Amino acid sequence: MTEPQTLSPTAVDRYRAHSDLTDPGRHAALLRDVGTDTASLHRTVSNVIDHYRATPGGVGPAQMEDVDRRWIGSILDALAERRPGALDEPREAADRVGGCCRDHSLLTVAILREHGIAARTRLGFAGYFAPDYAHDHVVVERWDEEEARWRRFDPELDQAGFDFAVDDLPSGEPRGFRTAAEAWQDYRADRADLTDHGVGPGSGLAGPSFVQRYVLADLAHRQRCELLLWDEWGAMASPGAELDPERLALTDRIADLTLRADAGDADAEADLDRLWADEPRVRPGRFVETYSPGGRVGRTDLERRITDWSDAEGVRLAVPAGG
Repeated sequence: MTEPQTLSPTAVDRYRAHSDLTDPGRHAALLRDVGTDTASLHRTVSNVIDHYRATPGGVGPAQMEDVDRRWIGSILDALAERRPGALDEPREAADRVGGCCRDHSLLTVAILREHGIAARTRLGFAGYFAPDYAHDHVVVERWDEEEARWRRFDPELDQAGFDFAVDDLPSGEPRGFRTAAEAWQDYRADRADLTDHGVGPGSGLAGPSFVQRYVLADLAHRQRCELLLWDEWGAMASPGAELDPERLALTDRIADLTLRADAGDADAEADLDRLWADEPRVRPGRFVETYSPGGRVGRTDLERRITDWSDAEGVRLAVPAGG
């Protein structure tokens, strides 16, 4: 069994409260009606969210636009409009929302937080979807009160399809889940070139610059700022770009603190909080750039919850869309 972590109650309790992004607003009752065991969470999030890349036959046009919904309240608005009722009641494909691993995990975290259970999302790479490739992925960590540790699990997985515990993912091995910080540390120690870490083989979204973005994004999610995987801000490198010494040094620092904090180092946890508060290069401001997998590009105002979209050629789309 993993050793208990020496975190203060405050360090854990902040993850019991909703962030701006997990707040369900008027839909809180829908979350309270969902069970908090792993099987119930998996069944619920799989019932209401179709992965835009992994769903056989793809998703519909409305679901493809859904992938840019950032806030759980917005996701729940769409579900209620398309089919009112409990989240675990079976739905037709047209009544679901489109999303990805981030949305499955964020909805899971929202449900757990609504029940007062400490939970957070983590960004990294999963080795259990395909041999010899580490796919970018978002999973959930929930605080285990009895064992006093974070238990990492993947709400997308049905236990029947895997020979490891999906509610306590293996770490430190190829078939498990590694955080972006772990992958980055291996790269910097010349143990990996990261060409097999990304969206998928041949996608062009892989390698050191891609993982660098996830190190920063994982910090944001750890700080309860659970933005989209295609949002960009601050010191994030563009995919495929060369990493300059300043970015390398900053990413090294974040990765080191993240790994130490994950191991239960309270001082590293406090240093991460200070870095987040004091270093504008790591923290999203009011605006982020959004590069949607649907092919549009936007500038998102996080305060007003509006994105001004342009198409792939830079032509501004007529109607700003919220998220």
